[in-house]
Amino acid sequence: MSEIQWRKASYSDQNESNCVELAQRDATAILLRESDEPQTVITTTPAALRALTRAVRAGRFDQLSR
Repeated sequence: MSEIQWRKASYSDQNESNCVELAQRDATAILLRESDEPQTVITTTPAALRALTRAVRAGRFDQLSR
């Protein structure tokens, strides 16, 4: 298996260690982690990640930050 290539979020300062990182393991698995806790990895599907991204952009979680 090849080495996983992690990518930091585009809104993150590339020198900081407190951001979300993503990697694609294969066509069916997306990996997510926080750069300051790289040992904790969440696995999801591309479809589920798209649904989450759409929900966040639509403001469906805005009440959680209040």
